[in-house]
Amino acid sequence: MPCVPINTPKPATLDDARLVSRTLARAFDDDPMMRWFFPDDSSRDAGLGRYFTTLFTRQYAHHGVCERTEAAAAFWVPPEGQEKAVPDAETIQELQDILGDRAPLFRDAVEAAAEHSPTEPHWYLAVIGADPAAQGQGHGAALLRSGLAKADAAGLPAYLESSKPANLPVYEHFGFTVREEVQLPGGGPVLWSMRREPRTPAGV
Repeated sequence: MPCVPINTPKPATLDDARLVSRTLARAFDDDPMMRWFFPDDSSRDAGLGRYFTTLFTRQYAHHGVCERTEAAAAFWVPPEGQEKAVPDAETIQELQDILGDRAPLFRDAVEAAAEHSPTEPHWYLAVIGADPAAQGQGHGAALLRSGLAKADAAGLPAYLESSKPANLPVYEHFGFTVREEVQLPGGGPVLWSMRREPRTPAGV
């Protein structure tokens, strides 16, 4: 029986919520935007865990394409899911409860980012992260390739945002280019929006 590598992407289901949220909490511990939303070092891990659990179970698991490996997770939203993937009132309230007094900053950041989103059909990479303990094992790259292959098969561009400068060369390696540099309001970090044109299968 062939051995399946641990970094082979597989669908992430609601049963995976605990694994996905723990993985992403670790992945985003040093992310500038997440540190802005969760500035307290002592409570950040728990806050991020609740934050990603809510996003996954209430939003992306239902309206996105969610995949995971044993140490990474990615949430993509195809064009047909983007209107539905907007948080409903109950989800917004849950996120506000998690963010506490940082909730207004979160709302302003989401609105600012939305103003720069592309208007044409595209695949949106909402979240991707790998556990730092598994760095260099290809987990994030495997999930990127899997999602980009779906965008390419549909003949559509891909779009993402990142607040971590160190990640920009990684995304550029996969064909993304910086479109805009957005200074988030309220003293928030810089957010880079990136786009990748579709490729033919032979060019992936």
